Amino acid sequence: MYLIANGRLFTRDPQRPYIEDGGVVTEGERIIAVGTAEELKLKYPQAELVDAHGQLIMPAFINAHTHIYSGLARGLSINGYNPTNFYEILDGMWWKLDRNLTLEDTKASAYATYLECIRNGVTTIFDHHASFKEIPGSLFAIAGCAKEMGIRSCLCYEVSDRDGEEKCDQAIKENADFIKYCQEKKDPMLNAMFGMHALFTISDKTFEKCVKANDGRTGYHIHICEGLNDVIDSRDNYHMLPVDRLVKWGILGEKTILGHCIHLTEPEMDKIAETNTMVVNNPESNMGNAVGCSPVLKMFEKGILLGLGTDAYTHDMLESLKVALTIQRHNAGMPNVGWNEVTTMLFKNNAKVAGKYFDIPLGVIKEGAAADIVVMDYKAFTPLSADNLDGHMIFGMNGRQCRTTMANGRLLYKDRQFVDIDEEKLSAQILATAQKLWGRVNS
Repeated sequence: MYLIANGRLFTRDPQRPYIEDGGVVTEGERIIAVGTAEELKLKYPQAELVDAHGQLIMPAFINAHTHIYSGLARGLSINGYNPTNFYEILDGMWWKLDRNLTLEDTKASAYATYLECIRNGVTTIFDHHASFKEIPGSLFAIAGCAKEMGIRSCLCYEVSDRDGEEKCDQAIKENADFIKYCQEKKDPMLNAMFGMHALFTISDKTFEKCVKANDGRTGYHIHICEGLNDVIDSRDNYHMLPVDRLVKWGILGEKTILGHCIHLTEPEMDKIAETNTMVVNNPESNMGNAVGCSPVLKMFEKGILLGLGTDAYTHDMLESLKVALTIQRHNAGMPNVGWNEVTTMLFKNNAKVAGKYFDIPLGVIKEGAAADIVVMDYKAFTPLSADNLDGHMIFGMNGRQCRTTMANGRLLYKDRQFVDIDEEKLSAQILATAQKLWGRVNS
C-alpha cells in the first residue's frame, strides 16, 4: 500500500478535479482513496509514503500509437538515404531497419522504448510492431519486456505484402498466435490487436487472410491515408476510396484504430463516424514526413473518437500535445482553434481508446481506477488551478519533468531513479545491440 502525497493533486475527475494539498492511496493495482494528505495519513498510517515534494500529482499518460521497432534508430545515419517523398522514407529508412531486426534487436528496442516511457510518465501504450528479419515470436518477446518493465501494452504485428508472401503469412500468424495467447492468459496489463501496415502494401488476398485469421476476436490497428500512396493505390488498382476498401473487408468498428488519417474525404469520415471507428493522430511524425495535416477539427465535428499518439517520434505526450495544437492552428490559419480538441484527445479520448482494451479505468485519479500516477516537477510562477492546468501543460511542462511514475500500483520510477530496474546495465545492453544492428543496416 502506498500513499502518494504532499503535492497539488489534479485528478481529471470532474467530481473532484483538484485538491491543493492532496494525496492518493493505492493498494494492489487500484486507487482506494483520494483526499487531503492530512486525512489520508491519519486513515492509512500503514501506507508507505511517496513524497511528491510539493509538486503536481496527476494521472499517468497514455500513448495511443507508437512503434517499438524504431527504438534503436536514434542518431542512425543510413548510407545513401536522402528521401524526397514518403515512400522513400519508408523504404529507405524504416523498412530497411525492420528488415534487419532480430528478436534480440526487438527486445532491445522494447527495453529502450519502455525506459523512455517511464521517464516521461507514460504507463500505457498501443504499439504497432514490424521486424521482418525475424517475425515469429516478436510480439511475445515484446510482451516479456512489457511485463518486466511494468508498462501496460496493447500489441500487434504489421502485416504487409512488401517482403513477399512467406513473410506476410508469418506476420498474420504472429498476430493470430498473440491474440490467442492474450485471450487465454487474460493478463490485465497485456492485450492484442490485429495489425496491418498501409493499404498500398496490402492486397485483397492478404485482407482476406487477415480477416479469416482474426475471426472477429479483436479490433484492427492499421495505417491509412498517411501519405497519398493509399489514395492513389486504392483509386488505380481497386477503383474505390481507401476507407471503402476497409468497409469491403469489415475492418471498421468500435475496437479498430486507424492511424494518421490525413488524406480523407468527408464521405470517408462519415463512414468512420458511423461505425464508431477510432482514429489516432500523430502530429510530429506527419510534419516530419511532410505528409500533411490530419483534419482533426473536421473529424471532431463528425463525432469521431480521436486519440493522440506519437508514431515513436517522441515518447513525450506533452510534446505531442503542443505540436498537435500548433499544426492545427497553422493549417487552419486561425490562432483560436484546436485547444479543446487536442486536450480532449490526450486527456479524455486516449483513456476511452484504452478502455476498449483494458477493463480498469485509466487516465483519472479516483477510487477504483488504475493506480497509474505520476508526479511532475513544475513550479508555476503564475496562478495554477484545475481551470488552467492544460495551459500550464501546453506552455510550461514537458515529459522529462516527471519525477515519479507508478503503473498498475507498481512503483517504477521514484525521484528520478528507476525502481528494481538496473538502468546502467540495461542501457549498456541496448547500446551494444544497437551498434551491431547499425553495422548490419549499413553493410
